[in-house]
Amino acid sequence: MTITSSHNDKLKEIRKLARRRTREDSARFVAEGEDLVAAAASAGWTPRTLLAAADSGLEGDEVEGALLASVSALGSGSRQLAIYETRWSRPVGPLCVALWGVGDPGNVGTILRSALAFGASSVALGPGCADPFGPKAVRASMGAIFQMPVARVNALEQLPGEHVALVAHAGATLAGPAAGELSLLVGAERDGLPADVVAACDRVAHIPIASESLNAAMAATVALYELTRDA
Repeated sequence: MTITSSHNDKLKEIRKLARRRTREDSARFVAEGEDLVAAAASAGWTPRTLLAAADSGLEGDEVEGALLASVSALGSGSRQLAIYETRWSRPVGPLCVALWGVGDPGNVGTILRSALAFGASSVALGPGCADPFGPKAVRASMGAIFQMPVARVNALEQLPGEHVALVAHAGATLAGPAAGELSLLVGAERDGLPADVVAACDRVAHIPIASESLNAAMAATVALYELTRDA
């Protein structure tokens, strides 16, 4: 039977999760679009709820097309939506990317994508980071959220291996490949890593650039390339 009422409980939950703002808001999250749903299935994730636009030919409980579009966070609507349980792991090596104060969900999602592309072992979210399971971060990850172990940490001591702070124009030039277990710490685009975090790291490194700085996602991507290019 096709869902035709906006008061349907499944649609209500989609709306609620679309407003998810912090890591504590819910134990569930939404993935929107058939590409993300396919990525989840490929990684072995089973949805709690799976909805598809009527006559789309996609798997899921059928929803009237205009009604499904009304709960979509995408401007053009979506033909398929799914709800999943969040999964938190622990930070593991040999190469962990640790984010501190990275509040932009697009940057968090893009870093997840880059971490997967360059073979990082995990991504750890420290204080002040955007929710990796929020709608914008999930979309920016392009499916990496379903494959990359994601952890929550509150202190450097929870991170594996040597702690390397990535700081613009400070420390030695970052050079790879990584020798042994390593956690790469990346801070917010505007403010960078907090001074006390930098001071507590084992060493400080930078990416040599001509301008003042890179955004967090670009800096993490370039650093991951450098640390893995000859591995």
